[in-house]
Amino acid sequence: DGRIVAEVRPYVHAVGHCMRCGTVVEPRLSLQWFVKVGPLAKAAGDAVRDGRVEIHPGEMAARYFAWVDDMHDWCISRQLWWGHRIPVWYGPDGQVRCLGPGEQPPAGEGWRQDPDVLDTWFSSALWPCSTLGWPDDTEDLRVFYPTTVLVTGYDILFFWVARMMMFGLYAMSHREPAQAVPFRHVALHGLVRDSHGKKMSKSLGNTVDPLDWIGRFGADATRFTLARGASPGSDVSVSEEWVTGSRNFCNKLWNATRFALLNGAQVPAQAPDQAGLPTAARWILSRLAAVIAETDDLFERYEFGKICDTLYHFAWDEVCDWYLELAKPQLSGADEAAAQATREVLGYVLDRLLKLLHPVMPFVTEELWTALTGGDSVMIAPWPGQRPSASGSTGPAYHDPAAEAEITALMRLVTEVRRFRSDQGLRPAQPVPANLGGIGGTVLAPHEPSIRALLRLTVPGGGFAPTATLVAERVTVELDTAAGIDVAAERRRLEKDLAAARKEAEQTERKLANDSFLAKAPADVVAKTRDRLAAAHADIDRITGRLAALPGDSLGAERRAGGSGGASPRAGTAQGDA
Repeated sequence: DGRIVAEVRPYVHAVGHCMRCGTVVEPRLSLQWFVKVGPLAKAAGDAVRDGRVEIHPGEMAARYFAWVDDMHDWCISRQLWWGHRIPVWYGPDGQVRCLGPGEQPPAGEGWRQDPDVLDTWFSSALWPCSTLGWPDDTEDLRVFYPTTVLVTGYDILFFWVARMMMFGLYAMSHREPAQAVPFRHVALHGLVRDSHGKKMSKSLGNTVDPLDWIGRFGADATRFTLARGASPGSDVSVSEEWVTGSRNFCNKLWNATRFALLNGAQVPAQAPDQAGLPTAARWILSRLAAVIAETDDLFERYEFGKICDTLYHFAWDEVCDWYLELAKPQLSGADEAAAQATREVLGYVLDRLLKLLHPVMPFVTEELWTALTGGDSVMIAPWPGQRPSASGSTGPAYHDPAAEAEITALMRLVTEVRRFRSDQGLRPAQPVPANLGGIGGTVLAPHEPSIRALLRLTVPGGGFAPTATLVAERVTVELDTAAGIDVAAERRRLEKDLAAARKEAEQTERKLANDSFLAKAPADVVAKTRDRLAAAHADIDRITGRLAALPGDSLGAERRAGGSGGASPRAGTAQGDA
């Protein structure tokens, strides 16, 4: 027709290959089996809409409805090597027979079964009932169907959850609607990703063998790491740093229980009576009660990540870091009654803490709980707060706001002084003479021995000359740091830090004075730069103050030479406003 081919180019494109023989797949129309899903999908949607099944988190329900409300007929046949064969038989005279539950294949010559297998999700959709003996009316099916909760990833909400709903409601349609659903709750967690947030993939080489982690860090540390990251509907980024921290937490629990056992801790037959207990004991019992209530609420909402965080911080930050230290004076004191009360409170707290941790850390808690209590197994022990007393109640409702406020004030004071000691270059275990001025007029007066023990503060003798002072919680803490540090070495260290802070201030000031940077940089970058400048000026003022507080020269020459940062506060403010 007169047209000329100007150029021929090779074109590379994807071509499917048969997984059986490796030859090129040539697509063609073939007979496939479909399921009419309209009535099934409507029933699955209604079960969630009328509250028979709840989806957690609730916002995932919209995605569920988007699937079931617009579901097309389902192609259930697959041309694979493995799987359940489609229960369709073809006869010698063109007959087609689909077998129902319990029906036997047709007898006689010439009958053959369809070679295709069922779609994976078709087979697994029957899991809630088939694992309990369905289609037979078994005792397990009567007792355990419907199950309580399905925990799975949000990525198979359509592929598995919706189909279990459809098939469960169909297979058990002879029951009342509330008893036909396959489960009461669906708790959806996220995907496990690598430390950079990428989906784990063999091709990327970023997968983790859980058996390797279990061998290196322990099963409990691996389990706790995954549970701690399991926020509803959110993906989990895991790394070795996470599981290492979980292993350290297991060690912390082990050492805390070992300390308690070495000091004769025991779980009392009756809950401790708050009357007459030291403030620290009343505080930890009040905090324990709050943590039990919070954990119960989080379990009801399937917030496994928050459960782990709550128990982690309570166990490490409050029980181990504070209560064990506050309990040591009573345990080693001459007052046997106070020591025995402390042993019982310590045993009571650890007993309940180990029970709370057992679902997310089963092996370590089993070992520690049986050693602490002598019981058979924590798995069959009553859940905290659920042991009825003789009167029918569940025990004392520990709630002591006064004790909590008192110990919180103590914690703030100790934390502030520890930070100050660190700033002064004092080692944590180094005894320092100190005077606690005004403590007698505060709620902390009864805790002075504990405060001194926690901070390694000794009672000053004659000729006490404080070299550093701070005020916290209405207590004036005067310390004699002269004998505690190498003044020359500390001055050199602080001067090095001061030079680094000044350099940071100069660099950020130059950047903020650049109109081009302010015009082109994103607003959040500019804001972060201004924050860096403010932080640098704060460091300069803080370090200069520490240098001035050191014995000897008070940096008069330094101030005369250049002030506090090479640029006036006014100049810094003007640039920040720019």
